[in-house]
Amino acid sequence: MKKSLLWKLLALLAVFTLVAAACGSDDNTEAEDGEDGEDTTETTAGDSEDTTETTASDSEDAGAEGGASDGVLTFGGLLPETGNLAFLGPPEFAAAEAAVAEINAAGGVLGNDAVWLPGDSGDNGDVANATVDRLLAEDVDAFIGAASSGVSLTVIDKITEAGVIHFSPANTSPTFTDYADNGLYFRTAPSDVIQGAALADIILADGVETVAFLVLNDSYGTGLLKFTKGPYEALGGTVVAEQIYDPKADNFDAEIGEVVAADPDGIVVIGFDETAQILTGLIEQNMGPGDKFVYGTDGNMGNALAANFDDPSVIAGMKGTLPGVDVDGTLADFRDQLLGVDPDLTDFSYAAETFDAIILVALGAAEAGTDDPTAIAAVLNDLTKDGEKCDNYADCLALIDAGTDIDYDGKSGPLDFIDAGEPSNASVLTLEFDADGVLQVVGSVFGSLES
Repeated sequence: MKKSLLWKLLALLAVFTLVAAACGSDDNTEAEDGEDGEDTTETTAGDSEDTTETTASDSEDAGAEGGASDGVLTFGGLLPETGNLAFLGPPEFAAAEAAVAEINAAGGVLGNDAVWLPGDSGDNGDVANATVDRLLAEDVDAFIGAASSGVSLTVIDKITEAGVIHFSPANTSPTFTDYADNGLYFRTAPSDVIQGAALADIILADGVETVAFLVLNDSYGTGLLKFTKGPYEALGGTVVAEQIYDPKADNFDAEIGEVVAADPDGIVVIGFDETAQILTGLIEQNMGPGDKFVYGTDGNMGNALAANFDDPSVIAGMKGTLPGVDVDGTLADFRDQLLGVDPDLTDFSYAAETFDAIILVALGAAEAGTDDPTAIAAVLNDLTKDGEKCDNYADCLALIDAGTDIDYDGKSGPLDFIDAGEPSNASVLTLEFDADGVLQVVGSVFGSLES
């Protein structure tokens, strides 16, 4: 691939407001400021999670109420068992179990086994808030989740104001970078600023001169639209249609009709499980992957999408992006580790990021000498940079016990957190459905953001 658009984009993005998108789903959120709240978060699917989106705390330093330490590091799950991102749940739950098992096999944390209490985030604030309430009562030290940025926004204040760590493996909305979170919010997933650039790069590399977007009406969809459209147009591409749709609509005939009328070279669908219905409509109009360049993103690029079709080969050739590393290639051992937990896994999206979130919090407890969440949070960023490199819990723990500063490089990459508690480096995979409709990794782009 020619010099990546990512690097040109970094300069271009200085003029954009970091208000958009992430991989999440809030099936109920509505567009804000005409960008669909793209600024608000990648809220993975429905937009404003309805009414439960919380407001930012007044200050990063606003006093957290937590801080209690009982000597047992307890993780609470806030991951999608149900809802329109449920296909992301199995790999994330498997990774969480694998990480806790690795920690405990190496002696645990502070002399005790770490504890994993699974919980459902659903795709709306009601489910997520109920889970948070339940697990806060069980003295959780760190929540892992949600997958949806929109869902995370409905609970972030409740979690961080309780003095508990909120660590998402899949939130990609730039909103979180500057969010007032008492210094307790972290993520291993990169901002959609990078994914949008990578997607634009792929489209341009395919020689697609005109493109139409079909985008779900929430902060994830409109945010990722913004950060894809900007660099695509900046380097000469033309957007001939933008159709923002309600993911809960009975059908998408009108939006599909507008795209058909525009007759673009390529079509980008930024959505979730409703993508299968949209693709069916496009195929019926001879505008599917067999006729046009069709692209997806992390919210729909999974084998779960192909499973919606009697003949999965109808989506052969569809390409898309997913923040992450090549589990089936460079991380084959990790894939096998996950399959040992859940033999039925077909997708591995955000599994590495989930694993790293849990390992990093455990290492933070070892470094701080306590399971007090505020003390752990104070050391997490430093554990990902400027020390002796290590890539597994046992080796990193041995270094910490010896008084050595560590630099944890995880399954999801080098991390190198900036002060906001998120990666400064990111790998974005290029995915494509093969002739049988099976998703394959066909390339990747590595990007870096300045702190």
